[in-house]
Amino acid sequence: MSNRPKVLSSVVDNDLCIGCGLCTYKCPTEALKMHWNEFGFLVPEAIGDCCNTGSCLTVCPFNPDEKDSNKNETGLGKIFLTDTTQSHEKLGRFVGIYAGHSHKYRPTSSSGGIASYVFEKLLDQNIVDHIISVGQAKNSDTHYEYMVKSTKEELKSVSKTKYFPVTLATILPQINALEGKVAVVGVACFVKAIRLAQTDDSFLKEKIPFVAGIICGGVKSRFFTEYLASKAGATSSFRDPEYRVKDANSTASDYAFKCTDNNDPKLIKMKSVGDMWGTGLFKANACDFCDDVTTELADISLGDAWLEPYNNDGEGTNVVVTRSLLADKIINDGILNGDLDIEKLTLHSMLASQQGSFNHRHDGLYSRLKENKNNNVPTPPKRFGKKRLAPDLLLVQKFRRTARQQSLDAWKELRSADTFDESMKKTLLVLRLATRTAHYRRALIRKIKGLIK
Repeated sequence: MSNRPKVLSSVVDNDLCIGCGLCTYKCPTEALKMHWNEFGFLVPEAIGDCCNTGSCLTVCPFNPDEKDSNKNETGLGKIFLTDTTQSHEKLGRFVGIYAGHSHKYRPTSSSGGIASYVFEKLLDQNIVDHIISVGQAKNSDTHYEYMVKSTKEELKSVSKTKYFPVTLATILPQINALEGKVAVVGVACFVKAIRLAQTDDSFLKEKIPFVAGIICGGVKSRFFTEYLASKAGATSSFRDPEYRVKDANSTASDYAFKCTDNNDPKLIKMKSVGDMWGTGLFKANACDFCDDVTTELADISLGDAWLEPYNNDGEGTNVVVTRSLLADKIINDGILNGDLDIEKLTLHSMLASQQGSFNHRHDGLYSRLKENKNNNVPTPPKRFGKKRLAPDLLLVQKFRRTARQQSLDAWKELRSADTFDESMKKTLLVLRLATRTAHYRRALIRKIKGLIK
């Protein structure tokens, strides 16, 4: 029998935990610690007596018992993003929308390097004294973890995207000992957890005056990294995984995975691996119940510009959504002094850059909410997912869910890319056919509507 606290059972036992670790920070008895579960995700487990008051659950971004609408992304946005000038149902509150790159940090970043540039300016202007971001862990088995960086020289070591599970539980206890203020970077669920903690913690609200959000397509299990290393020809003792090795002479999507095995570099182009995102392979279940596509609660949201003409540039380009006047000033000052090569982006273009994610996490949410309801599985309240799906789209969602879980089950047993690929072949073929059918129907409907007009 699990020694898990009762107040977290509905989250962890129903596979809704994302591993942010804020619950360990809020645990009044310090009875929680993050552990790796059987599927390669970080989850909280009890290491001592639990008071079961529910304090730890109040900061959980996937709390199924939350009834207060002020605790969803829309409500929290009104509390924390008070100087925004515009809002949109799918994008959240914002000041400006841009696309471009940093001349200084682009070469050492996964995309356009805007995040590193913003952090540099926050340090330069003494707005914060430290940056809490993800860097290479001392423990080679863990690969990556949150850490504190306090100088501009250290920013390059935390500038690249890491598709590996991390937790804020490793760093939050250190905040009390840090002098000065800190900026934190995280994906949408982590940002929401921070904002939830700040609602009733004046210390955290003052200590963290700036939050940067990374637009995320889904948190991956550590199995994802192990699979890619195996696919690249590495042994299980590989180290230093890199997920976004750019090809400046190609397109933005033509990047590679790289790792080191017995001092030998191993590299594989991700295009040869196949679709790791639309299929949902190795993805956390909680991500299928997240309806925040663009990190709505951050001061600035940063992602990849997956749209013309930017996706033709292999050096990488960021889309940027500023949600506070401070963030917007940093961007515009960078444009004026020539540090940034950035142009304004239309709302339509920004939405188009994330259309696939909106389709899955907003529209497709209907099928997953229905599934949980039919199976009496507690689910966090959601703002989207109320519109019924066509039968072919319901099938796509069903097969994605099957592929996601099967990938975790298969890797847990096989641990070899070749045998894994063989075991997943039939499932992925069915998903691919269902997806093509749905795409064809939607294209046909658009064509008919165009003829009618």
